[in-house]
Amino acid sequence: MSNKKIKWGILGTGWIADKFCTALTACEDAEIYAVGSRTQETADQFAKRFSIPKAYPTYEALASDPDVDVIYIATPHRLHYENALLCLQHGKAVLNEKAFTVNAKQAREIKALAEEKNLFVMEAFWPRFQPVNREVYRLVNEDHLIGDIKMMKVDFVKVEDWPDEHRIYNINLAGGTMLDLGIYVLSYTARFLGADPSEVHSVASMGHTNVDDQTAILLKYPNNAIAILAAALRTKGSDDAYIYGSKGYVHIPHFWGADEATIYPEGADPIHLHMPFIKNGYEYEAMEVMECLRAGKTQSDIMPLDETVKLMEIMDSCRYSWNFKYPFED
Repeated sequence: MSNKKIKWGILGTGWIADKFCTALTACEDAEIYAVGSRTQETADQFAKRFSIPKAYPTYEALASDPDVDVIYIATPHRLHYENALLCLQHGKAVLNEKAFTVNAKQAREIKALAEEKNLFVMEAFWPRFQPVNREVYRLVNEDHLIGDIKMMKVDFVKVEDWPDEHRIYNINLAGGTMLDLGIYVLSYTARFLGADPSEVHSVASMGHTNVDDQTAILLKYPNNAIAILAAALRTKGSDDAYIYGSKGYVHIPHFWGADEATIYPEGADPIHLHMPFIKNGYEYEAMEVMECLRAGKTQSDIMPLDETVKLMEIMDSCRYSWNFKYPFED
């Protein structure tokens, strides 16, 4: 695999698949080789848009293509579990959109199958791989530029003016704030403070489609650091992150797609980072996948599977505290 382009299969043809394929066009060592959809018509339309050689009318046909190296899963949350298992059963490496699954039980099963088959799997949490966020991590966690992290505040609060039947509000498609935006604030925080809080507290308000339309999460860590997190789908707010340390703080505007950040070290001038994307920001997670595949890795050090499972466990814990589960869950 080291001397040839890595051939990507795209499972699903929605808007996120469009964004990811747009990003892949910026990766010289990537080839968008095949796409699978639920009909030949939609597969053909997507293939035409990106000049993709192979278009399949089923996901199984895509997974069965012997020339596909890795499959990007771009379907709604409820389908991630069965789609990932299908790909792994056909011997394919997987980049699985967030939220990785609906619950931790599903995530553990995917992890177990990937380990059994010695195949690469990663959750597609794109903010972790963006240059600004990687540099903030280096300066904060490795260079300790703001001392010890004492607190984080991360908000992803916005108004999504989509109809009630949209999958994001559909309880039968695992809609709601937690799996769409909660994973962002949780995973971003976990990058800096880890995924093993000693305490998890959460409240949510349920919308008229019976899914959570806003939630707040409070985490405490063994070192006494605290995270205050908020996510909402029908509330006007911000999407900024703050990291507060013993010797300074960091502000990351639009943390989920950040190309800038400002660090305020104690007793020194602010440090402003500005690192524009090559394309749209999704290219960096694709680059990580390809680097891992060429190195023979089955996991990413930046987004390891153990952490993905732990984040699903935290979300399960939050939903349990609201007494909320999806109708199709065990």
